[in-house]
Amino acid sequence: MTTDRPADDADAPWWRRGVLYQIYPRSFADVSGDGVGDLAGITSRLDYIASLGVTAIWISPFFKSPMKDFGYDVEDHRAVDPLFGTDEDFAQLIAAAHERGLRVLIDLVLSHTSDVHPWFREEREGALDERIDRYVWADPSEDGGPPNNWLSIFGGPAWTYEPQRQQYFLHNFLQSQPDLNFHNPEVRDEALGVARWWLERGVDGFRLDTVNFYFHDRALRDNPRARERDDQVVSLDNPYGLQDHQHDKNQPEVCDFLADLGALLAEFPGTIALGEIGAVRERALTLMRQYQQPGRLQLSYAFDLLSNRFSAGHFRAFIAENSGDQSPVWRCLAFSNHDVRRAATRLDASGTNPEAIASIAMALLLTLRGTPCVYQGEELGLTEAEVPYDRLVDPYGIAFWPEFKGRDGCRTPMPWSSEAAHAGFSSTDGDPWLPIPDAHRAQAVHAQEGRRESLLHLSRALIKSRTNEPAFHSDRIEVLESDENVLAYLRGSDVATAVLCVFNLSPERSEYTPPEPWRFAETLHQGGEVTPATTHGGWSLSPWSWRIVTSPS
Repeated sequence: MTTDRPADDADAPWWRRGVLYQIYPRSFADVSGDGVGDLAGITSRLDYIASLGVTAIWISPFFKSPMKDFGYDVEDHRAVDPLFGTDEDFAQLIAAAHERGLRVLIDLVLSHTSDVHPWFREEREGALDERIDRYVWADPSEDGGPPNNWLSIFGGPAWTYEPQRQQYFLHNFLQSQPDLNFHNPEVRDEALGVARWWLERGVDGFRLDTVNFYFHDRALRDNPRARERDDQVVSLDNPYGLQDHQHDKNQPEVCDFLADLGALLAEFPGTIALGEIGAVRERALTLMRQYQQPGRLQLSYAFDLLSNRFSAGHFRAFIAENSGDQSPVWRCLAFSNHDVRRAATRLDASGTNPEAIASIAMALLLTLRGTPCVYQGEELGLTEAEVPYDRLVDPYGIAFWPEFKGRDGCRTPMPWSSEAAHAGFSSTDGDPWLPIPDAHRAQAVHAQEGRRESLLHLSRALIKSRTNEPAFHSDRIEVLESDENVLAYLRGSDVATAVLCVFNLSPERSEYTPPEPWRFAETLHQGGEVTPATTHGGWSLSPWSWRIVTSPS
């Protein structure tokens, strides 16, 4: 199959042709020896990242922070936290990444700050006649309680009373993460100022944390009860999912701010913004269509692929929703990140097929319509780590244990070597900040490098095809008829470069008969056992097997 791109593909922006790789810096590589990953550690592993064939890295927060939410509670948006290194370490990381052709996106947390941020200290301690509203403050209700029924994702009310100010402040997450008031022009100007500061230091764009949380309803109206519980963003035992979040987030003013951010990005050609949208599936799709209008975000992602749903029917519905005639968006695709259980565990309903699930999930991720994002260790097929209660550090998990064990299990350190101390993550004699499971040692990078059939080598091959084959940059994805358990689709609008992708998304053997021209096409990639079926030209697919074949022309 030719890899020559047609003219329209050659003109496609880099983020449409490329693959992203998310790095959680606390857990990637520790050079300083304190048991916590750092910026120098990322730099030391850039050759590995480049070997994967990805286009850009997204680095989770490394800004100055008291680390109550591990960097998502920012004290100073313009400073590198000493835990992760220095400004010079960051400059070296940018330079080294660019030398290898890797772009760098950083995680901007703009909806809230830490409660030790200078602004918040000033506001909570300020005189009552000199009130500043850079955060969301509200008077008590008539009975002295919170001003409305809004809830925190991390549990309990989203309001905390501040005696010095005699008002409540809003926090959609931890109490130590007060929400900024984006209705205040000073806040919007500062957010754009932070973005410009990092763009001038060479970053290639941003992942925007909780982008749909930026604005709140000025009238502070109660949220109504949801018609159906939201099981995407929160655990089932968290009452947050019982509300329809009409007023505490998802406000129309977000679009105006994103237009201002888009104008700033336009001053730095080639830079992009990727937004995280934490909303129920139906609302998230509407928000993506709004947020990705020209001049706003280039990419966004929601949580529908980060759920537990993993069936052919689920993906047929997903494809229909995201590639139909009604304003389809080119979205970011992710099965894993730092906030959800790892895909190899989460999507394996039986708990017996993590390797096969990791393989088929990677193949899906890299062939669906959109820009894939691989979370560190996903290319190794890492499973969710079981972290004992006495080693938990995530406040979310501690609050909802044992029904929900938090996010520590997907954040354990990256295993680089099976035999080295701490799996090669750190050379220190002390323990890493989270324990490394023995099972992860067996899946370490060095171990998989020596096995040509490993998921690491397969991931590299799939990423190469995703980057080089014009079919995967095309808007066209056509779902073909198949049995209930089989997902089959064609990618690409050019017959000469089209690709057929077939997945048996079930624990049962299934059969599939490709369209006649494709029955004897060359196999590009395959996972599991796919053999000739009893019907002429058909395929017999073992459980969780898949095949990608090239154009027969």
